[in-house]
Amino acid sequence: MSQLCAHSDFDVRREGSPRSERRLHRHDYFQIHVHLEGPAQMHLGASTRPLAPGVLSFILPDRLHYVSHLPGSKYYVLSFGLKFLRNDLDAGPLELEDIPLQRAPELAPFQFQDSLDFQLDAAEMAKTVSLCEAMLAENMAREFFSMELIRSHMLALIGLVCRKYASRFEQSAAEQQTRMSRSAAVKRIDKFLRDNYMRRLMLEDLANAACLSPNYLSHLLKREFGKSFVDLLTGLRMEAAKALLLNSTLRVAEIADQCGFSDEAYFSRRFRQMEGCTPTAFREPAPALGH
Repeated sequence: MSQLCAHSDFDVRREGSPRSERRLHRHDYFQIHVHLEGPAQMHLGASTRPLAPGVLSFILPDRLHYVSHLPGSKYYVLSFGLKFLRNDLDAGPLELEDIPLQRAPELAPFQFQDSLDFQLDAAEMAKTVSLCEAMLAENMAREFFSMELIRSHMLALIGLVCRKYASRFEQSAAEQQTRMSRSAAVKRIDKFLRDNYMRRLMLEDLANAACLSPNYLSHLLKREFGKSFVDLLTGLRMEAAKALLLNSTLRVAEIADQCGFSDEAYFSRRFRQMEGCTPTAFREPAPALGH
């Protein structure tokens, strides 16, 4: 923080500060941008969105960002480290987005900045301006108990947003948890099938391994892989069979057995359906072209 801020623990500034960045940048501390007047744009990662008066932006450490203002714009920028916000949290920049809402509700606006715009009404903005001015005064004074007062004002500001958007945060957190659970289930499904495709498997076997009901598993397979259980399993078996046909001297019957097919005839029939030729023809080298 010392490169762009007057202090290493907390800093607050108004528009026109000589410490303002004028290009895309990133840093190892949090930032809150309070937009008061004039047109502006927030560039965050690969997205760009307009900033209307009354919009607050919450920027996590290590996020590429830049706020572009036209002349006449008014705003506050608050900068602070994780230890100033929550001294009990020990997390790197990449871990901050995954901290549960219940454990650190102060992080919610930062975690969901990509999907939400935080617009305050006139009364809420009046409180926000009062809090920012109080932080400015205490930050300049740096007297006994100044930092404690600054932290309380900053939490009150974050609290305005958290109270207003509480239901949206809870909904977004639930959706995020669902996506994480689904991703974990998909990984379990993929690993189990690749480890066990050669066995005689039923849908119930995979459901038990993935800790899902068979009905939900069927829906998930269609959603994530675009295939049924039988088609997914057959595809894995067929890929393994083709590798053995090309790279081993095993008989077709042995390959069918090793790859989980019930018998050679069924394997040959499904192979022809999927590859357009018999396993034996697939294994034979293509004839040389004449001159």
